[in-house]
Amino acid sequence: MSNKIALLPGDGVGPEIMAEAEKLLGALQQGQGLDIEIEKAEIGGAAIDATGVPLPDSTLALAQAADAVLLGAVGGPRWDDIERERRPERALLALRSELGLFANLRPALLYPELADASALRRELVAGLDLLIVRELTGGIYFGEPRGIDKDASGQRRGYNTMVYSESEIERIARQAFISARRRYGHLCSVDKANVLEVSQLWREVVASVHADYPDVVLSHMYVDNAAMQLVRDPRQFDVIVTGNLFGDILSDCAAMLTGSIGMLPSASLDSTGKGMYEPVHGSAPDIAGEGLANPLAAILSVAMMLRHTLDEGTLADRIERAVGLVLSEGFRTSDIAGTYRAISTVEMGDAVVAAMDRVPA
Repeated sequence: MSNKIALLPGDGVGPEIMAEAEKLLGALQQGQGLDIEIEKAEIGGAAIDATGVPLPDSTLALAQAADAVLLGAVGGPRWDDIERERRPERALLALRSELGLFANLRPALLYPELADASALRRELVAGLDLLIVRELTGGIYFGEPRGIDKDASGQRRGYNTMVYSESEIERIARQAFISARRRYGHLCSVDKANVLEVSQLWREVVASVHADYPDVVLSHMYVDNAAMQLVRDPRQFDVIVTGNLFGDILSDCAAMLTGSIGMLPSASLDSTGKGMYEPVHGSAPDIAGEGLANPLAAILSVAMMLRHTLDEGTLADRIERAVGLVLSEGFRTSDIAGTYRAISTVEMGDAVVAAMDRVPA
């Protein structure tokens, strides 16, 4: 039976990079017999323009019925002035919540050809290969109470609540331990247990789950130190597990170590392995429609989808090797061009599809 893929291009550069991901999927259907059905829907600002809401019921229903969701990007300055509950980004939070996508996997892998494009010196980042496992449906982004009101003196105040239950911490910890077991066997749990009670609970629960994974080496680190260590010695990390807010910040920091945020895919998984896959870079409205966007993060998100949800690990490996091949041959979009000639979004997508035929099965 065919696997159903919900394709949600979204806003900004989203439609451009999703076109290249769809091109690759089409090539896999024709050349490799990949049995999938693709259906598109609107999300984010595009959905607001069409329907008045960032996540229409029809889009949510499609995502719920699909085996996997492939997302472009949402948001842009066009929609900054509308009320917060109707902004494009609310669609992402709603999808994560409605689909139960609690585990966000963000790999930061530096291709050797891009070592000089990193924000750090080559000797600090060469060989970088780390994975951040971020809890995605709890913490301060979802905690209640939240809001903006006035105190007794009439002064406005804003407040949010960071909340984690023991079960929420346990399930993300297990996902992280499993990921570490499949990689190099080291897990660093990042928190702020010296000042936050919620982090004290986080550390206790992660330590208790460790008993079920004795083959994995566990360490703990405060988030401020983790941020420093990512730019001081990033190769010390294998897998990092942390909460929603800290993971949001640290994963973007790690992204710049790889040469460009345009290189980084991500997966958001539920308890069964169903996932939503998207590039980390966002909608980049300043270059939308100009053919400048790097589609490699979207293409690598396809590889993550094949590996984690569709059980097509061999095809995922081939995509990743094809990306490495085109980089070794000097193909570059403007964000990673350096001294190379920059090519367009479409040309990079074409190069990866062509390279698939030269990568051994």
